[in-house]
Amino acid sequence: MITVQNVTKIFQTKTGPVTAVDNVSLEIQEGEIFGVIGYSGAGKSTLIRMFNGLEKPTTGRINVFGKDLTKIKESELRKTRQEIGMIFQHFNLLWSRNVRENISFPLEVAKVPKEERKKRVDELIRLVGLEGKEENYPSQLSGGQKQRVGIARALANNPKLLLCDEATSALDPETTDSILDLLMEINQKLGLTIIMITHEMHVIRKICHRVAVMEDGKIVESGPVLEVFKSPKQPITKRFVRQVTEKEDTQEAINQLLEKYPSGKIVRLSFIGEAAEQPIISKLIKQSQATINIIQGNISQTRLGAYGNLYLHIKGKEEEICEAIRFLKGEQVEVEVIEHA
Repeated sequence: MITVQNVTKIFQTKTGPVTAVDNVSLEIQEGEIFGVIGYSGAGKSTLIRMFNGLEKPTTGRINVFGKDLTKIKESELRKTRQEIGMIFQHFNLLWSRNVRENISFPLEVAKVPKEERKKRVDELIRLVGLEGKEENYPSQLSGGQKQRVGIARALANNPKLLLCDEATSALDPETTDSILDLLMEINQKLGLTIIMITHEMHVIRKICHRVAVMEDGKIVESGPVLEVFKSPKQPITKRFVRQVTEKEDTQEAINQLLEKYPSGKIVRLSFIGEAAEQPIISKLIKQSQATINIIQGNISQTRLGAYGNLYLHIKGKEEEICEAIRFLKGEQVEVEVIEHA
């Protein structure tokens, strides 16, 4: 288990002190993929650098697999870092070394014997799918291939923890998905604990078990990904969830509908788990006296199950509309009236 207890990081600048991380506490379970999401300047990159001792907290404690990183000596910290891999947004590869040599580099630093190094590098090349690229240099690789080298290098010393600092931000959507699939495979095969730092909710949705949302150095919301998708509480969390649950033209469609239909109610339905796969709207249309118009909707798959949003325009007599809403709530669907026409 990894624990963060009341951690604050203050940087001294020419214009005065800047609090990058503000009284953060976390518990991360061994073997899970934990996401930390926030916009630029939220403090998430500073936080992740404290997990391997690259930054020291001003106050508070960080315990990684039984070791308090705020108290151990520098010599012990260097050994501990061999149990913590890290991958970066811009790959950080050595451009004068080919794929094999880049992956081998941390093993050379750890003074692993040559034959053992070769065997380990071969294993890692197969694991990340880089067969046939062993002699290529970074300039000869695509972005996704470079990140696969970065992942292999981070795994060289058999770490217990993998830190990912915006690891997919420089990649196109298709390549991002392939890297996320690889990280999920690594998590499952090796039982590796992974901490993902990102500003993309798609990353959180696809592979994370739990998530913490950061803003202005604080964690403003946290919990299982499916629960956060279902009921985001903070405005910033709602913005992130909308990245993957709403299309850009949703509000435009609602506004057009309000102009077209001068009566009724527009509601947003949130489905979670099994409810996202049930024919609830079909049942509603069959039994309701109100007119049901589907504006827009989608279902997103998270690591722990499905989550869906659906926008309806319900038109009819007041009692008919209320009865339709009661039916939906009885089907374990969260109903939010977002506009009155």
